[in-house]
Amino acid sequence: MRAPVSWLRTMVDIPSDQGGRDIAEHLVGAGLEVETVELIGEGVVGEIVLGLVVEIEELTEFKKPIRWCQVDVGPEHGGVRGVICGARNFSVGDRVVVALPGTVLPGGFEIAARETYGHTSNGMICSERELGLGDNHDGIMVLPAESGEIGADAATIVGVGDEVLDIAVTPDRGYALSMRGIARELATAYGVAFDDPGTVFVELPAPAADAVPAECASLDFSACGLFTLRTIVGFDPKAPSPQWMQRRLVACGMRPVSLAVDVTNYVMLELGQPLHAFDLDKLQGAVRADWATPGAEFETLDHVVRTLQADDLVIRDDRGIIGLAGVMGGLESEIDDSTVSIALEAAHFTAGVIARSSRRHRLSSEASRRFERGVDRVLAPYASARAAALLIEFGGGRYVGMTAVEGAMDPTVIAMHSSEPSSVAGMPIDGETVVRMLESVGCLVADEAGRLSVTVPAWRADLTDPADLIEEVVRLVGYDELPSTLPTSALGHGLTKAQRMRRRIGMALAARGGVEVLTYPFVGDHEIDALRVAEGDPRRSRVRLANPISDEQPLLRASLLPGLVAAARRNIGRGTSDLSLFEVGAVVRGVVGSPVARPSIERRPSDAEWASLNAMLPEQPSLVAMVLTGDRVKQGWWGEARPQDWSDAIEWAQVVAHVIGLRLTVERGDDPTFHPGRCAVLLVGDRAVGVAGELHPRVIEGTSLPERSCAMELHLDELLALAPEVRPAPSVGTQPVAKEDIALVVPDGVPAQAVEQALRAGAGALLESVRLFDVYRGAQVESGHRSLAFALRFRAPDRTLDATEIQSARHAALQAAEAACGARLR
Repeated sequence: MRAPVSWLRTMVDIPSDQGGRDIAEHLVGAGLEVETVELIGEGVVGEIVLGLVVEIEELTEFKKPIRWCQVDVGPEHGGVRGVICGARNFSVGDRVVVALPGTVLPGGFEIAARETYGHTSNGMICSERELGLGDNHDGIMVLPAESGEIGADAATIVGVGDEVLDIAVTPDRGYALSMRGIARELATAYGVAFDDPGTVFVELPAPAADAVPAECASLDFSACGLFTLRTIVGFDPKAPSPQWMQRRLVACGMRPVSLAVDVTNYVMLELGQPLHAFDLDKLQGAVRADWATPGAEFETLDHVVRTLQADDLVIRDDRGIIGLAGVMGGLESEIDDSTVSIALEAAHFTAGVIARSSRRHRLSSEASRRFERGVDRVLAPYASARAAALLIEFGGGRYVGMTAVEGAMDPTVIAMHSSEPSSVAGMPIDGETVVRMLESVGCLVADEAGRLSVTVPAWRADLTDPADLIEEVVRLVGYDELPSTLPTSALGHGLTKAQRMRRRIGMALAARGGVEVLTYPFVGDHEIDALRVAEGDPRRSRVRLANPISDEQPLLRASLLPGLVAAARRNIGRGTSDLSLFEVGAVVRGVVGSPVARPSIERRPSDAEWASLNAMLPEQPSLVAMVLTGDRVKQGWWGEARPQDWSDAIEWAQVVAHVIGLRLTVERGDDPTFHPGRCAVLLVGDRAVGVAGELHPRVIEGTSLPERSCAMELHLDELLALAPEVRPAPSVGTQPVAKEDIALVVPDGVPAQAVEQALRAGAGALLESVRLFDVYRGAQVESGHRSLAFALRFRAPDRTLDATEIQSARHAALQAAEAACGARLR
């Protein structure tokens, strides 16, 4: 919400020595977030004055139309000056803004008297964009005759130098989307009186006797509790908006369109009540708020045809739908340059109804932003009266009258004790201060010996329980007044084993070149299908959100891979292709259990209630996953680049296991997400704890990842459950190591992991390590076989091994490999 300081000063008596930044500081202290304080026309240095066009000569000898204008800028500025101008939206007798020679405009553009088009241009006639007032550059600014004296300072007339507060309004502060709401906060912050314009009923002319106001109705008061319609006939559609109104709209970030549109926007900004003006001649029958017919199509003002559902609230007449309630009007009933009769709608719609429609149709408007945050329940007739008065004042016409329908309204009454704010804040706040603060935000407070009965004002729909009132009191007293007391931590408590392991895993992966990312836990079926996850697979998400942020991602993730794939694709699209992205996080698997009764907030849940709540939740295990693309080693003086491959994915998984104190065994896998010949199942003992390898070609195609991209995913909770309680320190042998290298020929179908396990089992306790260092296929090995070369390292803890012991262990290892895998020494 952009709020011009000059407009705020007309609504509340702010001390004259307080500038925009001082005002912003007071609003921040009251709990509003002021992002910036902008200066309108920042960069204008020097004189800009009000001029009168007294003569125009058309210069036709040039390729584009040029005008040689004589402009009177007042005797104190040299009288009549000649100015070259290319704009054609003004004529003799118009008042314009003239920048005199020596003036500097935004962007460092200095005005000087110069020869151009055969004349000396002694100044410049300015447009809005040239003065930094807005984006309009279709023509120069033409001011009304009553703007001021010729030669007067135009900066004060057009608003140059005014400050604008840019306020980020949170969802619970809908009232701050209006000058009225911000001014009330300032009045409280400065301790000055506030005359609420939202409670002033503007007096309108007597209704015309020869016309009948349009009828209106609401068919569901739970969705539309108040619906009003004011009728004006004989309106002049060509009447311009007053300059002061246009200036305030531009300062607030809105583009002036026409008088009818500008007035509805202006009143919405002023009071916070969205309005909509219909062309009365395009309506038929009573105008009413009603639910849409499922499947009905409706074209909104943005020229988009939308398909409606049964819970979309609409505005309709006897011919059909004319507006999506609280969001946007319809194209067929919009006002235009020929509109002479106006039906002005002002209503109160339920916040949830408008929020649902706005999100469903991906249509956020100024009106929907206010309705979905909560609008003053009783404001509609006051705001529409204000708008009708402005339309009649500047556009002429006759006021016909108003029709309205309204459902019953029960005010919100909250009971609390005056000592509660002090108890919650941890600082003394006496009862009188509590009552005064609540009354300053519009509450009616009845105090009976400290027991307060608080009637919430209609414009504060966010106040629903005592906690909300406590927050209001504390923020108005001042968050900076709250004492700061650091809690004392209990001795003997630190990170749990699982927390320590997660930190170590993250540090270990990052130390080896991985980059940790945090992805959103939301996924859609299309992302899961792209990974070829089968129905019934626990990695297929089944928990659906009741109110998803995006309709394309309504599910909670059951795997980390969809988010990592999306993060990789996003980085690749921005030019980073060599990626080793990992994430450690929780997923949701299974289904939500049967709902249980919500426990009371007056007491701690019983053990049985707590157990039933936990039983309702789906399983939420922790996983660690990684996606690899591009090169593992870049090309350089050391040699060629080496791309990431399936073995790197397995190696990253081994790093995770090593940190925990485990060793993974690797077997051939057949996971549909991975390449059928380059997929490994990762096990601890005989328990599968993850999968790694190269992604399936169809997965790579469906996710737009580079060819040969790889991934791995481990079940972290299962690994932690299998981890040893105490991880022994690595032993460092002091005796000499005996090195033996052997090459074994095995059939292609025998996994190298199986051969390694057989060697370990056969060699016995003297074998310190075994490592595969070469794989050979070629003329020296028969077809259908390959040669695997292993480095064996033998060592005894207490002595030097002799040749007999080494050969015996080596022979036993070979025999075991032959028996288990059919291996023979090459």
